[in-house]
Amino acid sequence: AVLRSCSQKLEINMYRKVFKRFFDIVFSVLAIVVLSPLLVPVIIILLLTGEHYVFYGQERVGYKNRPFKIWKFATMLKASPSLGTGSLTIRNDPRVFPFGRFLRRTKINEIPQLFNILLGDMSVVGPRPQMEVDFLKFSPEVQEVIYDALPGMTGIGSIIFRDEEKWISAHQGDRHEFYRDHIAPYKGELELWYLRNISLRTDFLLVFITGWVILFPESDIVRKIFRNLPARPENLE
Repeated sequence: AVLRSCSQKLEINMYRKVFKRFFDIVFSVLAIVVLSPLLVPVIIILLLTGEHYVFYGQERVGYKNRPFKIWKFATMLKASPSLGTGSLTIRNDPRVFPFGRFLRRTKINEIPQLFNILLGDMSVVGPRPQMEVDFLKFSPEVQEVIYDALPGMTGIGSIIFRDEEKWISAHQGDRHEFYRDHIAPYKGELELWYLRNISLRTDFLLVFITGWVILFPESDIVRKIFRNLPARPENLE
């Protein structure tokens, strides 16, 4: 049993330190090549609509809590961080362009992060990188370890909170307070679950589930596959 445990730990460490990065490079290159025909029409539409800019770079908290710039297709007003609900987005947020709503709903706006992955700032799967203002809503214990792995383009937190705007929009009080007191604690639990369960199998399944829930948004397949996830708090049901 001891030898088996040591072997499993060695396998996990090898995956985290070597094979996970190899997988990230291969996946991001293939995805960029396959999706390149989609990028051209998106770029043209963005140039002709909204505020006529294509990419949006934003500082996020990354690996070992070091800041980095994440890239997305532009979907909101440039001044959005200082307008309305700031770092939080609500349903039918007036700061989001009409075409931006489509990009966000289909997650196409996240495609430029493939270049973040290629550069080594991010991984395909990992804890979702937060703006500092939202990162500080996690407990100190979570802040200390959440980015011991590279932040991910997708991950368990991204999947469970794929419709985060629903909970934020439904709350009538201080939404940042609601995020800090209810969403951040559960999201932190989920990301810590991922850190304890990193493996090729976990990452492969999370990539598959991400595609599945984009096609079938109401599906709860993630809980059918991962039955040991932290229980969802009643106020987020």
